Amino acid sequence: MKKKNPKTEITRKEALQRMGKYAALTAIGTFAILTPAKAQQDSTPPITGGDPFP
Repeated sequence: MKKKNPKTEITRKEALQRMGKYAALTAIGTFAILTPAKAQQDSTPPITGGDPFP
């Protein structure tokens, strides 16, 4: 049986704390990308008519 390197092992508590940090960052990033105002702005159809070559 191989010995595990104690420096690479983390406790369950540390793992949960790290997961929480990643989850928080993911939530912030998702919120920034998918804000309702931005989504509504991107979903409006382009304005038609007028000079295509200004």
